[in-house]
Amino acid sequence: MALLDPIGQEKKFKAYLASQWSTNAMGVAGAGIVASLLLGFVGGVAALYVAPNYLGFLGEPPFVRTPAQETEQAYQPTTTTEELVIAIARTQADSVVAVVATKDLPQFERCFISPFPGIQIPNLCETGTTQNQEIGAGSGFVAAENLVVTNKHVVADPGAEYVVVTHDNRRLAAEVLARDPVEDLAILRVEELGIEPLPLGDSDVISVGQMAVAVGNALGEFENSFSLGIISGLSRTITATGGAGTESEVLRKVIQTDAAINPGNSGGPLFNLRGEVIGVNVARAQGADNVGFAVPINRIKRSLEQATTTGEVVFPFLGVRFIIINEEIQDTGELPVSYGALVQQGDYGEEAVASGSPANKAGIVAGDIILEVQGEQVTEDNPLGDIVNRYAVGDTVSLLLLRDEKEIVMSVRLEERP
Repeated sequence: MALLDPIGQEKKFKAYLASQWSTNAMGVAGAGIVASLLLGFVGGVAALYVAPNYLGFLGEPPFVRTPAQETEQAYQPTTTTEELVIAIARTQADSVVAVVATKDLPQFERCFISPFPGIQIPNLCETGTTQNQEIGAGSGFVAAENLVVTNKHVVADPGAEYVVVTHDNRRLAAEVLARDPVEDLAILRVEELGIEPLPLGDSDVISVGQMAVAVGNALGEFENSFSLGIISGLSRTITATGGAGTESEVLRKVIQTDAAINPGNSGGPLFNLRGEVIGVNVARAQGADNVGFAVPINRIKRSLEQATTTGEVVFPFLGVRFIIINEEIQDTGELPVSYGALVQQGDYGEEAVASGSPANKAGIVAGDIILEVQGEQVTEDNPLGDIVNRYAVGDTVSLLLLRDEKEIVMSVRLEERP
């Protein structure tokens, strides 16, 4: 029978423990590797679902965001559409006003005329007195301190007086500071207005399908009427008229919306869902539902800046009467080109080139065709008036003319419109 060896047994026991620890460690390590692989697999699968939602803002490689992506993200509402519209109604409505035109008109009374002896025909005869009466109404909004933006056709009558009616029923005299000769836009100065101006958005980055809110005094009766819709189209060209006896005008590159725009809404703001003004409501299509139009707000920003800094607004002036050439006019007039502005007399014999005007000083004559301004081609979609209006009084521009089928280049210094 062998004797017990305590030391030897201890060594064997330690060796056994060591071998067991090594085996367990390898097992744990192996389990860790397997766990890591499993976690990596699960994480990869999850990334396929999570990444598009949480990393989509990075865009496509190399993760540069385009202007369209910037605009799209900017219009991701953080609250419901209903809450956004309610917020606009609560915070912006007080800055929308009514613009009312009044004029002294003759008073009439019932009388009789006698074209033949013994015959009396009822008629209306002037009393010899006048009374100040309301002749029209539209909308407007406060765009800068004491400055209200509206449509030109709302304040078209130079013989009328205009008042602005505020949300708290104050009637304040308004001075027409500027009527834009190209756009259907006008600026009024109203002293002691004391109303917060509305924030102006950027109408160059709006998108079709984007939601919009139109506000105005519908029918000249229902003040601050709100309607919700979308931007239905961009860069539309329309011919607008105020009805029988009024001149029509062509408006280009306007915004189309299905937000309801009714008579009386003219001059009111068109908002995006951030409460920024992106357009000025201007017209609606007759015989159609939910087809309205607004002038992009960027068209009046320069005039507003002038009015704010200098207290006045001036527009550049070339001084020619013209007709825009297209293929039909080219064929009818046997002209050498299908684009440009043909300088010619007015329908009632008005001079083609205004005496003393910049065009007159530069030597432009009737029959000239203005092809380009500063290298920008004159077309139906880009008419001469629009191009000139983008420059400032005092700017010198280069014109490319066609005279007797020969091209001429001349410089013209634009002056203030009289």
